[in-house]
Amino acid sequence: MKDWIGLAARLVTGGVWIVAGMLKLPDPAESVRAVRAYDLLPESIVPTVGYALPILEVVVGLCLVLGLLTRAMAVVSVVLFVAFIIGIASAWARGLEIDCGCFGGGGQLDGASAKYPGEIARDVGLLLASLWLVVRPRTRWSLDSLISPTRSGDLTDTDTLERDIDVEAQQGR
Repeated sequence: MKDWIGLAARLVTGGVWIVAGMLKLPDPAESVRAVRAYDLLPESIVPTVGYALPILEVVVGLCLVLGLLTRAMAVVSVVLFVAFIIGIASAWARGLEIDCGCFGGGGQLDGASAKYPGEIARDVGLLLASLWLVVRPRTRWSLDSLISPTRSGDLTDTDTLERDIDVEAQQGR
């Protein structure tokens, strides 16, 4: 059952990253405007973050959907969601009325703060799914399983670890 939960977490979170990144790629200047609107980063790095973020989102999303480097991509996903939650909460606390820029757009938007609770809740849910994958990266239908079929890599899978130790002991390692 846990493998199926992981598969769902991988596909949903990866799908969100792919959609978010792909919607930003056609207009990178808009992504830069969205980053700038938060008024959190030094201006010298705003363009770099604005241009790189959509590419990073697509790469993380593709890797999660494919189940490739799942734990590493889940860690990146956690870091991004924490940053986004902090960014939205900060904008809300400072009274900024900006589009989050999560799926394109960005910049000033009257009444945007009404959306902040829902955006934070969505990101918290996706953060929890990403954390699940950090702890249990082994899921159904993943490339990771094909690359290393006998190694779990899960922090919580003691049965598999014990089995691997037994196999290695029998092989004289």
